[in-house]
Amino acid sequence: MDNNQNHPVSYRKSCVCHPRLPPSPVFSRPPGLDVSGRGFASRPRPPDPPVESRGGASSEAAVGETDGRWKKPRERAVGGGGARMRMIGVCTASLGSLGLMRFFGLAWSWSIAVALGIYIGTGGWTFLRIIFKTALRDLLGLSVLIQVKYKLYWHRKAKSNVPKIFQDVVRRHPEKVAFIYEATDEKWTFRHLDEYSNAVANFFYQQGFRVGDVIAIFMESRPEFVGFWLGMAKVGIEAALINFNLRLDSLTYCVKTSGAKAIIFGGELSTAISEVNGTLGKNMVKFCSGDFKPELVPPGTKHLDPLLAKAATSPPTQVPAKGLDDRLFYIYTSGTTGMPKAAIVVHSRYYRIAAFGYYAYRMTPNDIIYNCLPLYHSAGNIMGAGQCVIHGLTVVIRKKFSASRFWDDCVKYKCTIIQYIGEICRYLLNQPVREAEKHHQVRLAIGNGLRPTIWEDFTQRFQIKQIGEFYGATECNCSIANLDGKVGACGFNSRILPNVYPIRLVKVNEDTMELIRKENGLCITCRPGEPGLLVGRINQEDPLRRFDGYVNENATNKKIAYNVFQKGDQAYLSGDVLVMDELGYMYFKDRSGDTFRWRGENVSTTEVEGILSHILSKTDVAVYGVEVPGVEGKAGMAAIADPEAKLNPNVLYLEMQKVLPPYARPIFLRLLPQVDTTGTFKIQKTRLQRESYNPHQTSDRLYFLDVKLGKYLPVDECVFERIQAGKVSL
Repeated sequence: MDNNQNHPVSYRKSCVCHPRLPPSPVFSRPPGLDVSGRGFASRPRPPDPPVESRGGASSEAAVGETDGRWKKPRERAVGGGGARMRMIGVCTASLGSLGLMRFFGLAWSWSIAVALGIYIGTGGWTFLRIIFKTALRDLLGLSVLIQVKYKLYWHRKAKSNVPKIFQDVVRRHPEKVAFIYEATDEKWTFRHLDEYSNAVANFFYQQGFRVGDVIAIFMESRPEFVGFWLGMAKVGIEAALINFNLRLDSLTYCVKTSGAKAIIFGGELSTAISEVNGTLGKNMVKFCSGDFKPELVPPGTKHLDPLLAKAATSPPTQVPAKGLDDRLFYIYTSGTTGMPKAAIVVHSRYYRIAAFGYYAYRMTPNDIIYNCLPLYHSAGNIMGAGQCVIHGLTVVIRKKFSASRFWDDCVKYKCTIIQYIGEICRYLLNQPVREAEKHHQVRLAIGNGLRPTIWEDFTQRFQIKQIGEFYGATECNCSIANLDGKVGACGFNSRILPNVYPIRLVKVNEDTMELIRKENGLCITCRPGEPGLLVGRINQEDPLRRFDGYVNENATNKKIAYNVFQKGDQAYLSGDVLVMDELGYMYFKDRSGDTFRWRGENVSTTEVEGILSHILSKTDVAVYGVEVPGVEGKAGMAAIADPEAKLNPNVLYLEMQKVLPPYARPIFLRLLPQVDTTGTFKIQKTRLQRESYNPHQTSDRLYFLDVKLGKYLPVDECVFERIQAGKVSL
């Protein structure tokens, strides 16, 4: 991945008109750079405010992250069961007064005026304000929901599935360009993609593969990737889409858990397959696509490309009776907290994810999408390539993300939509200004993971008219989307008609992440401003509400809760903590397990990461909790990318004192060449947490915070042993 993260980008406050400042002095400055009167170190250091005035997390914390300062939530008066009862009382009083005025013979106009006055005077103005501010947004959301529901109903009635929907697209414009492959400038028309997938279907059927069989795909992104799973789907074979970054045990685990009988791998990954050849099993059939080198591939591997060239390109005659509720393929979770899980993607799920993106952000068949995301992931394969398969858009496929080439590609291919995920937007902001970023035609950036701290910087610098931030795991039934560009929000749920889309934020024990229930056994809905676990009611008869789970049944059961909204119901547990404001906008706060407790306070790793990254000019930062013998809770630790060893921990500490409460400041620092990320640019913490602050486990620079001295000190073997023995005060 080319992200050039080390380019200095100036620190900015929340005001978008704030003058640009030189790079942060947390990193040592190049000789001759004058920052007199403007750098961090020149500012007076304010005293720490009381901890209780800055703790907690809320929608304010999520939105307020744009100024890089820890925020304390404000209590809201609207929401929860008490608010509903008050609203019922207000409405009852208003309607009662209306009836009373009419009983005494008052004119309708006066009666309505009196009733409205009573409604407003008793607190109804708050709800009227919500209606006034959110009605248009809610109507847009409702129209998108209706369109997707209608389309799914129509396709279900027609006994359709993804390959059949694709056939309709091919019939409409066979010679239109479906894919452009950036690496070679090769263009695939819809006819070409159709014929290629037909060849795949016919070949594998002739090889003896049948409905329900699984074939793993392990290759970098290119048009053939889509052709493989689409062709398999035409004869009922299910693909397992394997992360091409996996190696050894993780790779073996993912292939085996899918139940795959064969694997198609790219020639560029021949060495990775050879390394695990002995653990995949003797019966695993192997096919290599692309650069075929006999000396690198495992013995018995077949070169797939010439075999497909000989296969029939006519539609397969053996078409399975698969419908929208049947399995299409498997996509693996990112594995940020353990081994990846194979999520089941049925045909209706593929369709609805692509359709929601299409209708929510008003895409058209004339749009051209720039897709640099991996095709083994739902964002790249469904939200991106799915617009080609389902709606006939042209999609530019880039093998790997490149920050330095990003805007050049967008200009070259006249792209109107770009996709992002994880830290991509920050990598782009870290790039030096280029001429191409001023001449593109991009109107929409769609994805998830855009930090509030850089949202406005990104839209203003690159002149992006709309950010299509959304939330939703591949397998979830509670996806939400930001339709109107609310900065920092990942979506919304209507406050006017919340039951139209039955998702909720419910209270959980922040230490154990267990659901908190009322005396009647049901979950407690969070009020606006209160962080809660996002859940969605399960209804297997509704394509928008169904939960298909994972290949592993135990993993599926762990994501289902009972008696959530009402007795006897089921709900999907997202595992993510969000916050909703009084208008219904939702803000991502934490993934379960990403909050730890220290000094009696809950610390959000997501918030601390955002703040530290902001201080460090958008440097990669991973924050996590580590156990210290004899100390309650977990101490915060930050792993910071410092490839040139320029970071000064104690200058960083001075900046942390201005924006983080004492309990949220990392006790340990680890300075390393780069922070591990997943293939979808999410911070990977598993190895970092395991190695902790142990100098025997890493050669990276380690520091601990000596609170008494007010500075970070190095951790060597001797200091480590003293900490382990409880001889160092933390």
